[in-house]
Order: sequence, then C-alpha cells, then structure tokens
Amino acid sequence: MDLLDDTPTPPGNSPEYTVSELSGAVKRVIEGEFGLVRVRGEVGRVSRPASGHLYFDLKDDRSVIAAISWKGQVAKMQVRPDEGMEVIATGRMTTFPGQSKYQLIVEDVAPAGAGALMAMLEKRRAALQAEGLFDAAAKQPLPYLPRVIGVVTSPSGAVIRDILHRLRDRFPCHVLIWPVAVQGKDCAPQVAAAIRGFNALEAGGPVPRPDVLIVARGGGSLEDLWGFNEEIVVRAAAESRIPLISAVGHETDTTLIDHAADRRAPTPTAAAEMAVPVRLELLAAVDALGARLSRALAQGVALRGQRLRDLARALPRLETLLATPSQRLDTATGRLAGGLSLAVSRKRGGYERQAGRLSATTLAGLVARRREALARRAEALDARLARRRDLWHGQFDKWASRLAPSLARLVTQAGVKITEQRKGLHAVSVRLDKAPAQRLTDLARRLEALDRTRQTLGYAQTLRRGYAVVRGDGEVVTSRAAAEKAQALEVEFHDGRLALGGPAAKAAPRKGGGTKPPTQGSLF
Repeated sequence: MDLLDDTPTPPGNSPEYTVSELSGAVKRVIEGEFGLVRVRGEVGRVSRPASGHLYFDLKDDRSVIAAISWKGQVAKMQVRPDEGMEVIATGRMTTFPGQSKYQLIVEDVAPAGAGALMAMLEKRRAALQAEGLFDAAAKQPLPYLPRVIGVVTSPSGAVIRDILHRLRDRFPCHVLIWPVAVQGKDCAPQVAAAIRGFNALEAGGPVPRPDVLIVARGGGSLEDLWGFNEEIVVRAAAESRIPLISAVGHETDTTLIDHAADRRAPTPTAAAEMAVPVRLELLAAVDALGARLSRALAQGVALRGQRLRDLARALPRLETLLATPSQRLDTATGRLAGGLSLAVSRKRGGYERQAGRLSATTLAGLVARRREALARRAEALDARLARRRDLWHGQFDKWASRLAPSLARLVTQAGVKITEQRKGLHAVSVRLDKAPAQRLTDLARRLEALDRTRQTLGYAQTLRRGYAVVRGDGEVVTSRAAAEKAQALEVEFHDGRLALGGPAAKAAPRKGGGTKPPTQGSLF
C-alpha cells in the first residue's frame, strides 16, 4: 500500500439535500428570523396587474428588495405606494423558491418623505426649466407628411417592431434606425450622440436627413429610465433642429426628455401614430374633397346659367334695339348723296374764289405794297440811327471834358459799334430786298399747286376717266326716274356734249306689241 494515495476520499456523514429541500429550509430560516420587520426605503418600479396584487421595489442607494402586497392587503392600505415615494413598509420576509429570490410581503405602508432619486430629479428639472429648455415657444411643429423618420432605440427590442409595424399600417415611409443602449451607464451618451448625429446629416447627402425623430423605449422602473433624465440627453433634445417625439416608457412614466422634446407620446406606438397620418384616410379625404369640388363647380355653373337666363329675359329684343339705329342709318344714307353733291359744290366755289384772289396781278400788287412798306421802315430806321448818332455825339462831347484821357478810346469804341450796326443794317436791307421776290415765288408755287388740285378735283378730270354727266332740261339728272320725266337729254363727255331725242323716243313701240326702251337707255 502506497503512503501517498491519490484516490478521492468518499464524503463523510454530510447529508445530501434536494433542491426543494434546500429551498424549503432557507424559507423556514428566513421566515423564522424575520417574521415581522419594518423597512424604510424608496419605492421603485410599481406594477399593478389585473389580479389586483401590487408589486413594487424598495431600494436605497445600494440595494433593492422586491415587495408584494396581496389583493386583500392592498384594499386595507390607507396609503398606496407610488414610484419615488420614501415609505416605511411593515411585513414579513419570505422566499420564492421558483426563482430563488427573497421578497417582502408588505401588509401596511406609511409615507416617510420624498425619495432621494425623486428629489434629485426634481432639482434637475427645475434647473433645466430655469434655463428655458422646456419653453413651449421653442417647440417645433411636426411635419405633416415626413419622407424620412429617424428612430433612436434598441434594434433588438419590441419597441422598434411596434413602431415599424404601425408605420407600415398607417403610411409607409423611409425609416433610419440609430441603435443605442436604452438602459445602463451607456444609455445617456449614446442617445445624445444619436440625436446630434441625425442633426449633423446634410440635406441631399448620401444619407437622407430625417424630417422627424423618435426617441423610444419600453416601460421600466425609474432606475431603468434614468438615462433619459440625464442632462446631456435633455440638452441634445432641446438643441435638435429636427422635430423630436419622446416615447420613453409607458403612459405613467415621465422623464426629463419628455419636457424637452417637441411632442411627448405615451407609448412608442402612439409616437408612430403622431409622426404620420393614415394613408387611407388621406386618400378618402382627397376623394371627398374632389367630389365636393365637382359638385360645387356643377352647382356654380348651374346657378350662373340660371342667373344668365334670368338676366336675358330682362333684356329687350335685338330687333327692338336695332330698329332706331337702322332707321337713322337709312335716313343718313338717303341724305348722303345730296350732302356729298352740296359739299362738292361748296368746295368748288371756295376753290374758285381762292383762284380769283390768287391772280398774278394781285400778287404783284401785294409785293409792291410790301416793298414800299420795307422802304418806309428803312427810311425811318436811317433817321432813327441818325438821331441816336447825334445823341451819342452829344454825350461823348459832354463826357470828353471829364474823361479826356479816355476820349480817344471811347471814340474808337463808338466808331466800332456804329460800324457794326451799319453792317447789321446793311444785312437787314439785303434780306428785305430779297424777301418780296422769295415771297412772290412761294405764292406762285402755292397758286400752281392749288390750281392743280382744282383741276384734279374738278369733274373734267372725272370725265376723262370714262364718266359722263347727264342733263335733262338744263339740270343734272341723277336717277332713271328723272331721266324719264325730262323732255330732252344731253350727255357731256370729256371731248364734248351729245344731245339725245325728246320724249317721243321713250315711247317708241316694240315689235310684237311691246314698248321699245328709250334710245338713251342703251348708252348707259
């Protein structure tokens, strides 16, 4: 037999326990030692299931104890625990063998003051609110139809699935997911970085810039949601230029990001409903508006048509409106021929009077009178210049005695001035001599132009173009009835006049018993 034996020594007399036996033994020890205890702590996560029982946590800065109040005990409580309250719970300790955990069965709860976490949270909220991070005036409106939605949440939880499912049902759009930790020490820096990262995206860049952001997380205790109460997250949400929806926790959970966000949603699903409208409802609304527009247009056209018909019945008939103007037109048409003939006669008389006044003798007399007038004006001008010259000589003599040194200079200047005036007078005299001849030439040209106009407008030129003037009994005939009544007709052409037969020619019989047309009718 070896002195050193490596064979394991079998256990001694230590008993072997089953798991249930050991759990039962621990349960009996704990219940025996802590049959009735009073525990002071802050209420953490509170759960109220449909069974009526109450589940909550009691905690301090280092430890957490699970606490339970059964339905009958909850009904007897005068003060029911709420998250954040500091309470004194009275009950007994026990274990839950199914999960290897111990818990406190609470029979009564008494308030002990505000909890430390809630006090710190309230202090931080008041400080941030004083900075204006929660002001309602800084809230941005949500876009009605966002093209891109950015979601800041955990990619593996049920929250993102609920959001995507609700967006797909209501209005499918492009969704960008920024994965972050939603619990623990990494939660706050990652959420703040995600919000600032979405805001740093450029519009029109390779990664589309979201039109709205959703920060989402499921429910949990105050400790689980504490990352969304951190100052870095609140400041990032308040500085976001993209509208932000906070969907952290359930409806009863409130975090500081809810105050800084532009909108707060009670649940992540509600955040998706806030972000987009229902596409089918929009289509139905568009269809309804289109139908209303069509009905409004049809009704407007019908009302205006009826109004037009009513107004048309009040208007007079077209024949009534045109009767008086038509009568005035007929009257004016009947007077037009006579008026034109009278106007031509007046114009011809005026031209003849002007031609008589514009004869060569008249123009020569006018030129002679103008020449005599110019001669008289020239003589008067010479006399006036002489008188002025004598006056100037008298003044020069008067000033000569006083201005002897300057006499020669003044005489020279006066002589120069007189010379210049004489030159001007000579130029005027030359122009006066030429003016009658030029005036006579202009009047002769005007007379020739008027004579050409007279000849052009005279009826003689009209006769040269193939027309003729018919006279009956010495008067101009302008109608067939007047020609038939005339005793004798005379036709004037450009090269002479032709006399036609008398009244017997109008009634010459035709072969076959008819009446032969007048001889002169065949000439027109």
